[in-house]
Parts: sequence; C-alpha cells; structure tokens
Amino acid sequence: MNEAPLREPTFLILTALAEEPRHGYAVVEDVLRISDGRIRLRAGTLYAALDRLRSDGLIEVDREEVVQSRLRRYYRLTALGATRLADEVDRLRRHADTAGRRLRAAGLLPEGGTA
Repeated sequence: MNEAPLREPTFLILTALAEEPRHGYAVVEDVLRISDGRIRLRAGTLYAALDRLRSDGLIEVDREEVVQSRLRRYYRLTALGATRLADEVDRLRRHADTAGRRLRAAGLLPEGGTA
C-alpha cells in the first residue's frame, strides 16, 4: 500500500484488535500494556480513532451487549485492516533493520546486538 505511515496510537489500536475483538476500555488497557505504559488513550481520542478506522474500513463492529445498563460495543479488525497493519509492520521492520545495520557498521552496536 502506498499510504502515509500510521501514527503510533492508531498502530497500537489495530494491534490490540488483531488479537481478538475488544470493547473500548479493553482496547485502552491493551494499548497501555503493548506500549509498556507509554501510550494512555483517553476516551475522546480512542472513540474518534475508532470512528475514523471504521469509516476507513479498517475495523468494524463485531457485536454489542448491554453491561450494567450501558452499551458495550466490540470492534474487530477487517481484512483490509489486517493488510494495512501488516504493511506497517513491514515498513517499520525495514527501517529498523536499516538502522541496525548502520549502527553495527559504525561500531555503535555490537555484532549480534538487537536494534
């Protein structure tokens, strides 16, 4: 795909949904876990992103349920979303591999070190 790189929160939201359908709060918790506590999504940010990802066809509603008189909506990755996430993983991996090779060549990263 020839699209702009995904912003980190969007990448992490798609990553959270790649494992299984999740409701909003579960997405927030998983993104926090995946990012080692660095990315803490606020409700407004999350739901704006989910709406945008739905309109782009990258995610869809899996199901809805009522819990304690509140609607809980579960989202899942679409095939297009999985492709977009895989493309982004490949792009990031290529950049990381290039950086690692250059660091090793400059002697700034030990051979066999990860970067």
